[in-house]
Amino acid sequence: MELDSQRSVPILIVEGLLDSSTYRTVRDTVIKVAIDEPRAVIVDVNRLHAPSASAWTVFTSARWHVSVWPDVPILLVCADPRVQREISAAGITRYVPVHSTRELAFESTRGHSFKVRRRARTELARNISSVDVARSVIADWLTQWGLAETVRVAATVATVFVENALDHTESAPVLLVESYQDSVTVAVEDGSFHLPGRHEDADHGADIVSGLAIVTALCRVWGATPTSSGKTVWGLIGPENQL
Repeated sequence: MELDSQRSVPILIVEGLLDSSTYRTVRDTVIKVAIDEPRAVIVDVNRLHAPSASAWTVFTSARWHVSVWPDVPILLVCADPRVQREISAAGITRYVPVHSTRELAFESTRGHSFKVRRRARTELARNISSVDVARSVIADWLTQWGLAETVRVAATVATVFVENALDHTESAPVLLVESYQDSVTVAVEDGSFHLPGRHEDADHGADIVSGLAIVTALCRVWGATPTSSGKTVWGLIGPENQL
């Protein structure tokens, strides 16, 4: 796979065989690019061969994973009319449009109204001091963006995500904060492929409040997105989410 980031819209060139052995790698790579480049992602599949038509659903799966956050359009480029028909027949174009050339795919993104998306990102150390660092930089970023009223919730969500990354993975977390339309997203990347979930305590049931239960209560929605290098856990905070 090759990445060409011309004209602010990345073009991911995928070649080789698309089957059960490569499905996850292709999906997670597309997701990773979508998270890193929030305007749109163009995927050139001219040199990609799928023995089974169902394999093309990899791009639908990638789009579903980023449909809530960061809600990035994914577009395919395929010059072969036969393969275009195969992709369409598999239902992929309901969610991921296919174009015959890169230029047409790029031009199609011009018709969308892309609102300002403010983002800040920092790498954190693999120690407990990163919790305080995360809370501090979130306060700085959101205050600079005129969103001081969201600091308490965003900092609390970040605390849970960073602590989970430190407790359950071997990697140093990466913090991402984004402001888009009426929402703020707090996300933490780590190098573990294990997706998080809420679990009840074996002895006390639901009496013990987990960090993710707090996130559920504080966020409009939260999720975990697999990437080619691990995962990104994110929480979407709206104006209705207050402490």
